[in-house]
Amino acid sequence: MSHVTAPPISVAERRSWGPMVGLFLAQVLMSFNVAALPISLGGMVEDFGVPPTVASTTIVMYGVAVAAFVMTGAKLGQRLGWVAIFRVVIVVFAASSLMMILSPTVGWAIAGQVLAGVAAAIIVPALVALIAENYRGEQQATAVGSLGSARAFSGMSAFLIGGTLGTLVGWRPIFMITLGIAAAVFILSFGLRSDTGDPRVRIDLLASGLIGAAIVLLTLGFNNLNGWGLLFASDSAPFSVAGLSPAPVFVVVGIILGQLFFLRTRQRKAQGRVPLVDLDVLRHPTERAAVYAMFVIVAMEAAVNFTVPTYIQVVQGRTPFDTSLAMMPFNLTVFLTATLIVRFYKRYPPRTIALFAFGLTTAALLWLAFVVTNNWETFPTILGLIVFGIGQGALVTLVFNVLVTSAPKELAGDVGSLRGTTQNLASAVGTAVMGAMLVTTLSVGVAQAVEEQPDLPPALAAQVDLGNVNFISNDDLREALAETTATPEQVDAAVALNEEQRLRTLKLGFLFLAGISAVAALPASRLPKYRPEEIPE
Repeated sequence: MSHVTAPPISVAERRSWGPMVGLFLAQVLMSFNVAALPISLGGMVEDFGVPPTVASTTIVMYGVAVAAFVMTGAKLGQRLGWVAIFRVVIVVFAASSLMMILSPTVGWAIAGQVLAGVAAAIIVPALVALIAENYRGEQQATAVGSLGSARAFSGMSAFLIGGTLGTLVGWRPIFMITLGIAAAVFILSFGLRSDTGDPRVRIDLLASGLIGAAIVLLTLGFNNLNGWGLLFASDSAPFSVAGLSPAPVFVVVGIILGQLFFLRTRQRKAQGRVPLVDLDVLRHPTERAAVYAMFVIVAMEAAVNFTVPTYIQVVQGRTPFDTSLAMMPFNLTVFLTATLIVRFYKRYPPRTIALFAFGLTTAALLWLAFVVTNNWETFPTILGLIVFGIGQGALVTLVFNVLVTSAPKELAGDVGSLRGTTQNLASAVGTAVMGAMLVTTLSVGVAQAVEEQPDLPPALAAQVDLGNVNFISNDDLREALAETTATPEQVDAAVALNEEQRLRTLKLGFLFLAGISAVAALPASRLPKYRPEEIPE
């Protein structure tokens, strides 16, 4: 790829950061909403009188709506004009917050999150397109970096503010915050540079249906690998396919539909017609490497965000507020690094920064695998999370910036839709694969340990099915054993065995992630050598 050096931007050409505040808050709006949903589950269960699995459908439906419609949303923005459609969907997002605040049943809450997801599917590519329209050069790099820091900032603040409100007042006031943020974004949007759109842009409905169905099936499949069965259908599976779990079947069918989408997209491009997403944004190996790296980064972040809170809340039996405090070093580090990493763009090319950052994440995960204990408040554990956060924050901003700077301005919406699809799919895959790996490893480890433990006879193990376990707290295990014929000595032996295997599983999980991080150096080595002031032709 050839490059030209962009001329320096004069002070007169530099734009006010006022419009960027609105775009920053739009990213906060989406991320805060996502982070607030898990905190609200307990309140929704109590208010609506439904099981937690039904209440958690709000989370699933939001993510599915974003991933399924984000590419179509990008084309709508190109057709109607980014500023106009951005204002409309912000109003839609505000309406979804009102539905959450006033919802009389869980169905209203689920519908509210579907509405929020559809709005976010347009906001995600709109943010990239509007940054490309309103900022250039160093300002653009800083603006792109702020989106990464906004995700970490909103996740951190949602846990703290939402946890406090949920404990003292209730879950509904949490969404008054998203309503207020939406109002602020709408007002600030009037400072954005206007565009008229292109009515000649046509939306490929067949491609939209293919990618939407593929993303839905892949998301549902990966998210339910644990619940429905990794290969064979479990009792909780809604149905089976010749005895097979629907989860892997969904994944396979989703991959096939995804391939059909790419085939359809290439055909339209060859015919000179506008595709749903322009694959020219992935024309060069450097852009493809950036997407691969982004997938790995987000998947690793999702895996850590699943593992640590699960261990703290389920195993240690602590509150979501305690979890937010434990994750604070990591979230704060990601936020600061994502904001400050742009200062290094003038000195080092993306490839150098990425390789160094992946080196940090690999070292941090290896460190955690050896030093982690049943107590997360130890200094070595906190240090490992901080180092991982530095690498994570640098990578999230960097690879996104590579995609934005390497694509022409008119393809910025396609970059945004690609980012949204990649991040949502990677988050689902990272969470599901890590969960399946941990549960499978724990079950195998406990089963082997029970066979070698003379104090736990097979008859007792069968009473509590110790060979088929999930992460469980010591108190819950003692309660389960109290209903069996176990003696006090046998109860103590079972608890000690469970503690040992849980920690062993956790260490293996971090080793697994360290291996993925090390392998990710391969796509990182293909990132470009140019610096932000060298804009690709």
